[in-house]
Amino acid sequence: METVSAAHPDPRRRRIKGRAPAGPAGEAGYPIGTLAKIAGVSTRTVRYYEEIRLLETARRFSGGRRVFGRDALERLRFIGRLKGLGFALGEIRHLNEVFSLQRSTAQMLRVLDAQLARHLAQLDERLRELTALRGDLGSYRRHIRERLAGLALQAPARGASPRPARQGGPSPVERGKAAPSVD
Repeated sequence: METVSAAHPDPRRRRIKGRAPAGPAGEAGYPIGTLAKIAGVSTRTVRYYEEIRLLETARRFSGGRRVFGRDALERLRFIGRLKGLGFALGEIRHLNEVFSLQRSTAQMLRVLDAQLARHLAQLDERLRELTALRGDLGSYRRHIRERLAGLALQAPARGASPRPARQGGPSPVERGKAAPSVD
């Protein structure tokens, strides 16, 4: 439910909370904070996307407030979806340029289809690499476990000295003589 602010005495100037006054076509716009919140991004991200021209420059009302239309919200959602699919901003910018230059959704979708095909091929290759890595890790783990089992069999009985017995008779200390000094 949208609430109406009655702070202004002129009913024609009332504002819907979270929305800017109606634009030239009669549509309400979104202040940058509201747009960012709805789209699930930060206001800094919105400004950055505007700066690198992924978003069209916002209309500005008195006081310099940015106000974005519904198309900006849809564009942010589209960018978010593509980023979630692993697209880089450069790839998204290319799609934006194709659409801007040709004003053709069909052409932009053809380019997007080709990009998706490349991403799928890269993902398939990465899956093959990860499957091989998983096999290598499993094999090496089995090797380590075999080594551990072998060491456990060689471990001395409890209470026994962990050092092997000396060969060659008692040591000089055991015979009561001082050990020779090493100079």
